[in-house]
Amino acid sequence: MPLARSLSVTSLNGLPQGEDEDLPVEDLLLFEISWEVTNKVGGIYTVIQTKAKTTADEWGENYFLIGPYFDQNVKTQVEFSEPPNPAVKKAMDTMKSQGCQVFFGRWLIEGSPYVLLFDIGSAAWNLDRWKGEFWEVSNIGIPFHDREANDAVIFGSLTAWFLKELSCQFDDKPNIIAHFHEWQAGVGLILSRSQKLPVATIFTTHATLLGRYLCAASIDFYNNLDQFDIDKEAGERQIYHRYCMERASVHCAHVFTTVSQITATEAEHMLKKSPDVVTPNGLNIKKFSAMHEFQNLHSMYKARIQEFIRGHFYGHLDFDLDKTLFFFIAGRYEFSNKGADMFLEALSRLNFLLRVHKTDVTVIVFFIMPAKTNNFNVETLKGQAVRKQLWDTAQSVKEKFGRKLYNALLKGEIPDLNKILDRDDISIMKRAIYSTQRHSLPPVTTHNMIDDSNDPILNTIRRIGLFNNRTDRVKVILHPEFLSSTSPLLPLDYEEFVRGCHLGVFPSYYEPWGYTPAECTVMGIPSVTTNLSGFGCFVQEHVADPEAYGIYIVDRRFRSPDESCNQLTQFLYGFCQQNRRQRIIQRNRTERLSDLLDWKYLGRYYMHARHLALSRTFPDKFEMEPSAPPKTEGFRFPRPSSVPPSPSASQHSSPHHSEAEDEDEDERYDEDEEAERDRQNIKSPFSLGALPQGKKKQHGEYRN
Repeated sequence: MPLARSLSVTSLNGLPQGEDEDLPVEDLLLFEISWEVTNKVGGIYTVIQTKAKTTADEWGENYFLIGPYFDQNVKTQVEFSEPPNPAVKKAMDTMKSQGCQVFFGRWLIEGSPYVLLFDIGSAAWNLDRWKGEFWEVSNIGIPFHDREANDAVIFGSLTAWFLKELSCQFDDKPNIIAHFHEWQAGVGLILSRSQKLPVATIFTTHATLLGRYLCAASIDFYNNLDQFDIDKEAGERQIYHRYCMERASVHCAHVFTTVSQITATEAEHMLKKSPDVVTPNGLNIKKFSAMHEFQNLHSMYKARIQEFIRGHFYGHLDFDLDKTLFFFIAGRYEFSNKGADMFLEALSRLNFLLRVHKTDVTVIVFFIMPAKTNNFNVETLKGQAVRKQLWDTAQSVKEKFGRKLYNALLKGEIPDLNKILDRDDISIMKRAIYSTQRHSLPPVTTHNMIDDSNDPILNTIRRIGLFNNRTDRVKVILHPEFLSSTSPLLPLDYEEFVRGCHLGVFPSYYEPWGYTPAECTVMGIPSVTTNLSGFGCFVQEHVADPEAYGIYIVDRRFRSPDESCNQLTQFLYGFCQQNRRQRIIQRNRTERLSDLLDWKYLGRYYMHARHLALSRTFPDKFEMEPSAPPKTEGFRFPRPSSVPPSPSASQHSSPHHSEAEDEDEDERYDEDEEAERDRQNIKSPFSLGALPQGKKKQHGEYRN
């Protein structure tokens, strides 16, 4: 889409008043600056990488990303080229002539955006001078021992230098928008403003520094937001200089944005400023789109996980794999922030409920959280070897049996099944059965943990007693490594593993956005999140009945930890009560929510932030129309017209419900009709007071 058209469509009067010929809108240049451009550190990398195609489609050749140069990253991710823009090339040449190494090329991701990379090491000799200049403009001192902060000063100084060289070529015309992500890039913003460069600046915080530190210390963070002595807390944690860099960036930017409403509340207290725009994180849905084959992919990858389970639980495989559900939690090993503590406590309670009600459902829970290990443990490897040996034995007996059966049928005889297996076959099978006997319980972890006596997950498992006993209906497996298709244990990539599971559980206490439940959603896998995660707040705002769409939101903000744990337990128990058809219906609905998370829709918030920055920086050149802020009411999924599949959400009208009632529910569910209605609701406004078109409300349909 041409930039001029996109600006007019999104309600910014892009042409200067009275001088349209002097500044064509196509001359605007957009720079996004982040330490995670081509350099994966955390979730910001995912934000920038997935958003690149949408932004490149909007801005074309005028979109550039700025990041640090690391040789090991560039070798596989960047294709070098000459900058097509003469102004950019001239600014780069000026910096190169003064000893700085600057690289330009295309980032080899979808959208192939231009990247400008600064070699931090080549400019390190300027560090002391630049730290002095930064002190003069901000009164923020950077200690010599904090390498990350020193690198941020070098990176920011190079960025500001480049923007100065570039803006000098435009004779102070408003040609540049610079969008800075996180405090590591903030120095460039502070220096640009102090030098009064004609640049429209945006600063996005994806999580406040102090918020993450405080939550990691198990403090009741959200109920005491207005009670913290911010300077004292930052000083005690020896991050005062970083906090000052972040706060100065927020207050210097023309437009300040955060990724979620919960982070906006946090920023208001931690950084003393409310964001101008909330910019939710999206995903490039094409990457996860399976062309409506996601149900088949679920079955295929579930079978692969079942094979691992057969080996891991050999000798204790006394549960029905067809009635076994796979739950998982994944992410950084932050025991409290990621909610692993509450999840384990809820699993203990779920195990009790399933045993008391004598259910035939078994739940196997995976913890995919990287920790320090020294290798796979022997018992886990042995399990997979035993499984493979049994498979080979079964195949050889089957082949021998098949030959005898084939020969008998050729002779026109019905074989005597008592004689078709001889003594050798019986002996082979007995030896195979003997090899599956084990005198120990299946291990709760797949690796040898380096410090297992102090590992919080293992210590909690010891406390609650979930040791994979035969009587346990909840089994636990800690996989302290990221998944890989080359693993000898569980040869699946993360995406394949997620597709094979039934439920992702992420009861986070501190989660500014939360990509893990979002990724589950676009793959059609239900998930549990909380109202303290950005994703959970976003879903609550845009989906009338999240549970019906497979998004279970635990209230961790307004309930006590014990009440939240009970709520999580009920969600898990209710999910275990669903039959296969109900789970299929729920997965269909979950997958349809992926439209909500597509950058094609969520990109509008970033677009609005850029236009707001232009109108504030150059008010005589650009102005916002009154209807400019993006609207969300045309962006809401209503409650499905059929009964939600969760038994806990739709109790039967009588204690003795009949099969006829189940058939009546099946008749009310029309997949095509629901799908078409959801497709329309993301495009047109939906009034909560009105019923969706197509079906009248039936008795008992909206009963809670």
